[in-house]
Amino acid sequence: MQTAVTPQHVSNNIEFTLDLQSFPSDLGYIHMLYFCELEHLQTKARREYNFYRNDVLRHSNYTPPYLVTDYIYSSEPFQVDQYKVSLNATATSTLPPIINGIELFAVIPTTIQGTDTQDVSAITAIKEIYQVHKNWMGDPCIPKALCWDGLTCSYDVSKPPIIRNVNMSFNGLHGGISPNFANLMDVQYLDLSNNNLTGSIPDTLSRIQSLIFLDLSNNNLNGSIPYGLIKKVQDGSLDLRYVNNPDLCTNGNSSQLAEGRTKLAIYIAVSVVVIVVLVLVAVLCFCFQRKRKQVSINYSVKLTSDGDGNSSLRLENRRFTYMELETITNNFGRVLGQGGFGYVFHGCLEDATQVAVKLRSHSSNQGVKQFLAEAQVLTRIHHKNLVSMIGYCKDGVHMALVYEYMPQGTLQEHIAREDNSGRGLPWRQRLQVALESAQGLEYLHKGCNPPIIHRDVKTANILLNARLEAKIADFGLSKAFTCDDNTNVSTNTFAGTHGYVDPEYQRTMYPSTKSDVYSFGVVLLELVTGKPAILRNPRPINIINWARQLLARGDIEGIVDARMQGDHDINAVWKTANIALMCTEQAPAQRPSMTEVVMQLQECLDLEEGSGGSGMNPHMGYNATINQSIGVSQNNTMFETAYNYTTGPPMDSSPASTR
Repeated sequence: MQTAVTPQHVSNNIEFTLDLQSFPSDLGYIHMLYFCELEHLQTKARREYNFYRNDVLRHSNYTPPYLVTDYIYSSEPFQVDQYKVSLNATATSTLPPIINGIELFAVIPTTIQGTDTQDVSAITAIKEIYQVHKNWMGDPCIPKALCWDGLTCSYDVSKPPIIRNVNMSFNGLHGGISPNFANLMDVQYLDLSNNNLTGSIPDTLSRIQSLIFLDLSNNNLNGSIPYGLIKKVQDGSLDLRYVNNPDLCTNGNSSQLAEGRTKLAIYIAVSVVVIVVLVLVAVLCFCFQRKRKQVSINYSVKLTSDGDGNSSLRLENRRFTYMELETITNNFGRVLGQGGFGYVFHGCLEDATQVAVKLRSHSSNQGVKQFLAEAQVLTRIHHKNLVSMIGYCKDGVHMALVYEYMPQGTLQEHIAREDNSGRGLPWRQRLQVALESAQGLEYLHKGCNPPIIHRDVKTANILLNARLEAKIADFGLSKAFTCDDNTNVSTNTFAGTHGYVDPEYQRTMYPSTKSDVYSFGVVLLELVTGKPAILRNPRPINIINWARQLLARGDIEGIVDARMQGDHDINAVWKTANIALMCTEQAPAQRPSMTEVVMQLQECLDLEEGSGGSGMNPHMGYNATINQSIGVSQNNTMFETAYNYTTGPPMDSSPASTR
């Protein structure tokens, strides 16, 4: 409302024309026009005009209020092939007409469908079994504003809503896990943690093909983990959590299917003979090799701290000597990158496995403290979206970490890069990278015990493997927190990178999980815009402030990376930008958790995939013009320029819908 358009002369009119012939003829339209007087008028000055829609007078002798938002809207849908608005000054007006904003909505005819019947039957049965009260009444997903607590639904105009996420943690659930959960065939996130559930884990849960997150922590479950779930965990399609179930058997051998044990029994006699022979051969080879050269053995070793407060550390990974590092890196011949710790070199192990060797520089400002911190974190965490450590070196003054090689480099490099045709990283790939990175951070916050704050989330610390799968790296600044509310931890060492640091953490020196959320919000904005965290031209400005200014005006295309060349679903982009703005709220309490971010990004990816990758131009078919015969002037409070028609996203959560 702070900007408006007006002709220079009172005799000129304002006209907007929008061609609608390319749209279905049966569509109805509703419009809203926004008015606000921005100038303090002199006593005898008068701004009064008539409003015409398609040459029919709809409102006469209108005068906009001074510095107060006012609007005119259609109460019923109308059908036209061409939408035309005219604002004409009255005979008694001394000033030309003015308009601050205009919106045109297409009313899409559709029959409101109830939630998928199978989902309704399943969740209703679950409600009855556990005697859930809360607001679980009526349709689970309809209306959207009254969706049942703990449920997240997916909505499609052409299909009934389906239940995607079920969060029943801290609900006081008793008894066994209902088999009806397996009838929610489209559920992706199922959280049953922190209840009083007993009995075994039903194998039927492994039949939910869409399930990617299952939290059974802090219950009283017993028995073994079904083989179907174990297989999903092993192939990386499921994030399974089951800590603090004292009677639950988590031994891999006892968690196999009964027929697996039967087959093992059949072959055990033959296997024993074969194993004995192989062991004897291995021992002979081992002794022979020991005579020829020194070898590396996987074993536990203690690394003591340098007085910075870190306790002794036990590493189960392979320990390399400095001479071995020289061998596997070809005398440190190929540099992959450089950071505060030192250089990172490419290496190749005896079995041809490619690795990255992060060698601490003697001049590095990150010493034993950061080395121990990163080594400690990497030995504790295991997740498909976190870089894995293969081994380490602490050989005299030489220190190094050896971890899996990520051939596609950093996300920062990919955002800045473009191909020969001028195209950058495709939008769908950016969304996938964002989701995978968020899953890695979410694991650090919720899947680790104690949880971990990364403290240096940025595009340079997100690496991509050969399949462009994202993994979080660089844990040298990470801190574990064990406070009761699991939200923050005191530290007297400031960490982070300019442009990504949470202002609350910068002010208080107390990092929290929401500090990582803030930094990840900056990463999301970089993915959307293709710009760095700090923009330099024409003057230095944080990407957050820059994006908020444009999005406040509804200018989503103004921030989208032009190198994507329109190959994106505008709804998914809007939603992603909105997630980024929520993540970068000044108050940590107003930011979402990483679990919520993961769920929201999954919805963004669903939107993008639902569009079929058409790359539809959101402005296609729109031709907005203003009477070009009028003059143009500009001052500090009003922009009297040719009208630039933009379309906002058809969703309630966009910044443009907030007035």
